[in-house]
Parts: sequence; structure tokens; C-alpha cells
Amino acid sequence: MYGFYRVASAVNYTTVANPQKNATEVIKLLRQSHQDDVSVVVFPELTLTGYTSSDLFLNQLLLNKQKSAFERILQESKSISTIAILGLAIFERSLLYNTAVVIQNGEILGVIPKSYLPNKKEFYEKRQFVSGKDIRNSSIELLGQEVPFGVDLLFRAGDEMLFGVEICEDLWAVTPPSNQMSINGANVIFNLSASNELVGKAEYREELVRTQSARCMASYVYASSGVGESTTDTVFGGHALIAEYGSTIAQNERFSMESHLITADIDIERLNWLRVNESSYCDVERTEHRVVKTKEIVTIKELRRFIPSTPFVPSIYQEKQHRCDEIVHIQAYGLIKRMQHAHIKKAIIGISGGLDSTLALLATYRAFELMKWNFKDIVAITMPGFGTTSRTKNNAVELCKALGVTLKEVDITKLTLTEFKAIGHDVDDHSVTYENVQARARTSILMNTANREGGLVIGTGDLSEIALGWSTYNGDHMSMYALNSGIPKTLIKYVIEYFKSNENIAHIIDDILATPISPELLPHKGDEIVQETESIVGPYELHDFFLYHFIKYGAEPKKILFLANHAFEKYDEQEIRKWLKKFIWRFFTQQFKRSCIPDGPKVGTISLSPRADWRMPSDADVQMWLEEL
Repeated sequence: MYGFYRVASAVNYTTVANPQKNATEVIKLLRQSHQDDVSVVVFPELTLTGYTSSDLFLNQLLLNKQKSAFERILQESKSISTIAILGLAIFERSLLYNTAVVIQNGEILGVIPKSYLPNKKEFYEKRQFVSGKDIRNSSIELLGQEVPFGVDLLFRAGDEMLFGVEICEDLWAVTPPSNQMSINGANVIFNLSASNELVGKAEYREELVRTQSARCMASYVYASSGVGESTTDTVFGGHALIAEYGSTIAQNERFSMESHLITADIDIERLNWLRVNESSYCDVERTEHRVVKTKEIVTIKELRRFIPSTPFVPSIYQEKQHRCDEIVHIQAYGLIKRMQHAHIKKAIIGISGGLDSTLALLATYRAFELMKWNFKDIVAITMPGFGTTSRTKNNAVELCKALGVTLKEVDITKLTLTEFKAIGHDVDDHSVTYENVQARARTSILMNTANREGGLVIGTGDLSEIALGWSTYNGDHMSMYALNSGIPKTLIKYVIEYFKSNENIAHIIDDILATPISPELLPHKGDEIVQETESIVGPYELHDFFLYHFIKYGAEPKKILFLANHAFEKYDEQEIRKWLKKFIWRFFTQQFKRSCIPDGPKVGTISLSPRADWRMPSDADVQMWLEEL
């Protein structure tokens, strides 16, 4: 389903040195996984014996009983197409290996030996096991089956999933095997582990799994031994984790006294294309891996993953202060460098009382604050026209007064009427010409004021408007430094709200945030805005969602539609489809504006600067993208 696969991390209740009891728990969890449409489930290290069996691994009876328990699992899983990854101690060529065994439908697909054996403090694996890190292009006979054996195995499951397996300490090593697995195409890594609990270790373990998923640009599924392990000297909590590209998307409560599993729907299609879009993945040297093809796997019937409706906005509210500080500092220091390099002391900003000009003013104010420059050198110009309402004008004026910047007012009405007369345009014709003459008049005033004052014109247009081409060419489309060009509309609201910590402007910001988004170019009625942008081009929260998935990993329109239907309850599919078509059409047809936009700082991972992130022909045909919808 659009590249989504359900994976699971299972923690079976362990009975040390009793493979049959452990097999019973494994079978129960494997059946549960299959019923839950799980494609692949991973179990803890040395699943059937328990990790803490210690020198009992050197006893033949334990290994013989493990063999019969494993045979039972194979027999009872013949009708189960969910792939399971189990931990077994395997005696091969007079050596004992700590391994991961991959099974499906009662057959063994491959065996992977552990590469790095911990042998310090509470761990002493080299007492019983040997490393298999040099085993490649090999096979073994296991329960009458000739199966691939080695650290060079990857498993192809379905059309898009290619997974690799590593065992516990492998992840903690300086060069984890998963690095090479991901370089060779593995987009999911499974880890069978036995990681004991120490104060603070769970947080470090979660960070390790999460960051390895980011480094590998993959999903990482981790299962660790639970409380049934021996407590002679250590205690195990049964930590289960699922991460995807730097984010933990599922995690259990440790110290459960019962067998359990966690699941997550991972987006493999996204991971595959992120590697194309965002990394030096193709430049890394590869070592050869063998690929084992699995049988047909279970696929999900219904997506259970949380899809954020505002992907540009941080989901953890507690991070707001830090994240907004970062955003504003990127803007501020970008502006500082530009002004210092150009030997310019004044900033010229058109202030309308809307979201974009508010953030541009506040970020400029922060730059001047950081450098201890005179706030009077911020020249804010309000330029009322035919559509300006007292609400937006008053908010602009009050904000400038509260900040102590220089405020000027230039009414563009007479200037616009003169231009109408010069080009023969009827003042009652409220077409695009009527609007654009006003926008260009404002830009002309800003540019000419900058020349007179020796200042720099600060652009206020945001990333959402740039994506949609919602600007007047050589009007508000143009500036000397586009301060908001890397920030989408949904994030601009979030950042402006952060400035409410300044009590002097909090009430003004509240009203600015509550004001309908409008260019205010058409005449108002009774001092009320009649031209609401979102009723014309569509809701910005939808457009930002479309933009994120379209640019981040090149999602096809049908997938964007599917995800939006999942993320937004307030819009039905017909409305989402309507605005998605609008987005795609405008995105393609307005590229000519992006091809010549002014400099501006990149803030997040997505930018539409033709010099940095986005190079697209201005005359590309949009037809295929529209037809898919």
C-alpha cells in the first residue's frame, strides 16, 4: 500500500534454558503478528535458550533441545507468511555461533552470525561463541535444509523491502554491519539484542537506534531480551524500538511480565527516494552482498501510522522555544551578513499587518538587537491601497510603534490611479492588472526608498507563496534579500506565536494571527476584507502538506492524496483532490518566478531556491501529474 509495510518487534517472556517454553511464546507472538498483517517480526537475541544461559551453551543437551524447539516452530509456522527472525546458538564446523535465523512458511531463508562479541564487564560472549564477521559466500545444513550462511546476506521481501540483520553488539560497534547493508540497498535493519538495564542506558539505546536509522536512511527494528532472563548479575527490561530515518515511531514499556510486541507501518517508498533526494548515498564504496528472495509476504489492509497534517511544524511543543530560536537566528544572521557585506545600515520593509511582513519585521528586529544596531534604522513602510482595512493597518502601525522602529506611510492610491490612466486601464476593472499595478507600486516605493536611504529591501514572501507562485512578478516577488523564503506559511504562524513572549506586542500578534490571509488588493466592503487568499488558492495547511511530500521525496500525486486523506479529517477526498490539482498546476506553471527569485536563507530541509535546492525548467509539462489524479 503506497510503499507502507508493517513491521514488529517482539519480546517473548523468556524461561532460561528451556527452549520448548520459549518456543510456545514465540509461536504465540508469530501468530499474532500474522493476524496483524505484519510483514516481518524480529525476536530477541538467543530467543529459544535465553541469552543468560552462559556456560550451559557448552552443554550438548541445551543445543539439542533448542533444535527440537526450532523444528516445532518451523512445523507450526508453515501456514504463516509473516517472516520471523529468531536468535539461535548454532554449532557449525566445530565452532559455536550466536546467530539470527530468518524463517518464513516453515522454511529457513538464511542464517546470519554475530560479528562483534562483547567481552567486557558483565559480558563474556567469547567464552562460548566465536565471531562470524569474516563469513561470506557460505552455506550450512540446518535441519536438512541447505541455507545461506554469512554476514553478507540481505533479504528481498515484496517489491520494495530489502532488509538486513545484525545482532546486539553489532550496532554498538564503531562500524556496524548495518552501514554496509544499507549501502547495498537495505532499507530496513532488524536487530536481535540482549541489552541489560542500567541507569540511563534505555535513553542511550533509543538514541543509538534512532541515529543509526538516520545514518542508514532506513528503518531500524530492535528487540531486546525481557525480564525472564536470569537476574544473577544483570536485569533485562525487554526494550522494543522501531525507528525510521532519525525518528522513533514506536517504543514499548519495558519490564513487562508478559510476552508482547509493538508494530509500526514504515514508509519504504519514502526511504528509497530520500536516498536519491538527500544524500551522498551513491558515492559510498560497496561490498558485495547476496540477496535472498522471500516468498510472498503479508501486506497491510489499512494504514495505522500517524501522518502529521503539518509536517513543517515541530510535533513536540516543548521544543518550541529552541526551534523558533534557531529559525529566527538563521534569518537574523543571514541578514546581518548581507547588510555588513553590502555596507548597509538600514533595512527597508513593507509592513501590511499580515503574517509574512510581521515575521520579516520581527526577524529583522532580532538581527538589529543581536548587533546592538539602532532600531530607528529599520524603516517600516505601510502602503494602504484600495483594499487596506483599518484592522490590518492599525496592527502594522501599533507593532512598529511598540518595537520603536521608524514608521512611514505612503498611500499608493493616487500613484496607482496615475498608472491606470497611463496604461489606459479602467479603475472599475478589478482584473489581475488592477491588482498587480498596486503590488508593483509598493515594490517601486520600497526600492526607491532603499536607494534614497541607503537601505536594503527585505522580502516578506514565504515558501508557500513561492511554491504556488502567489506573488506579482517583479512586484512582491522581488526584493534585495528574501528573509522568509525558506519558511512555509504554517511554520510562519508557529514562529510568530513564539514572539508573544514579548508582552508589549502579544495582543497585536494575537490579532494578526486571527486576521484572514489576504493581499488586500480588491476594494474592501464596510472596512472588511473581501479577498481571502485561502478561498482562492486553497488552504495553506493543505498546500504545505502537498509541498512537503512532493519535494521531500518526490511522492506521486496519488500517494500525496492518500496521505492527505489520512492526515486531515476536516476535508473530504473531493476537496483535497481539488486543491491538490490546484497546487500541482500552479507549482509547474509558476516555476518561471522561482527561476529568478532573490537570495534568501534556507531554514528547513526544503527550499525552492534555483541556486540551492530546486532546479526545474520553467516550461515543464504538468499533464502527467494532473492525469494521475
